[in-house]
Amino acid sequence: MDCPILVWMLFTNREMTKEEYAKCHAVLRECVPHAPIRNSPTEPETMRQMVAFLLPLLMMRHRRVPRARWRDNITSVGKHWIEQARTSPSSLPSRARSMIGYHTSYDHNLVGMAMTQGRREDVVNIGIGIKEIGAPPGMSGKDFAISLYHKLTPIEQSFIDPNQEEEVVMRRLCLILALKQAYIKAIGQPMGFDWSRLEFNIPAKTATGDGRPLAGWEFRVWTSELGWPIPGSDGHIMQKYQCAVAFFRRTRDTKFIWQNDASQLESWVQFITLDQLLNVADKLVE
Repeated sequence: MDCPILVWMLFTNREMTKEEYAKCHAVLRECVPHAPIRNSPTEPETMRQMVAFLLPLLMMRHRRVPRARWRDNITSVGKHWIEQARTSPSSLPSRARSMIGYHTSYDHNLVGMAMTQGRREDVVNIGIGIKEIGAPPGMSGKDFAISLYHKLTPIEQSFIDPNQEEEVVMRRLCLILALKQAYIKAIGQPMGFDWSRLEFNIPAKTATGDGRPLAGWEFRVWTSELGWPIPGSDGHIMQKYQCAVAFFRRTRDTKFIWQNDASQLESWVQFITLDQLLNVADKLVE
């Protein structure tokens, strides 16, 4: 099944001003009235939620499709797919293969959207997982990993042995959590889903759900490293995020793609900043 995958990663390198927040919230209310986002500019969390809802609008503007010529649909399990208006009767066959499925997610300062194009029944089976590689303030990486053992299987727990170096523990933990999040969202399950029902055996490159192989699924994995300068100094604040996309390709096997080469990653993952969104925010309604 030839459905190309494209990912946009937006780095919120700063908070919005009150004016920028008001502009984006007005666009949200007009174009995505069902979005449950409070108008609360003092809460950074609402800004990230709002950006996640605005990314599909930005993507369609990038494709030069006017807002009046496409509709955002949602399945019974909360999966989104975009349908473009038919231009003529002869366009019906190609239109059936031009649906755009997408899923958005965020963690801390990184908001991501994974999308693909094809038949509706195919494109909705996509999900993205994002996990910042770091423990919460005041907690060691090892203690953080142990606190999440209930989401892991015994094999996964052995892969994340707290006796290893803390950097290794956090990297491996976030890898498994990002993969599980991507798959759970791809199948349209709520975050209350029992994560321990899934097992990603990284050394063996296998994935199972309730003990059965996740045949037909493709998992793409990469790391995003972001940074911005510290005001008044020559230093930078750096953050690393473990990212994963899950997509059902209807094949007989499970496929993992470990994207370590930057040039290959750039062919399907695009990084943008908050300013790039804000520069065209008022035009997203057009």
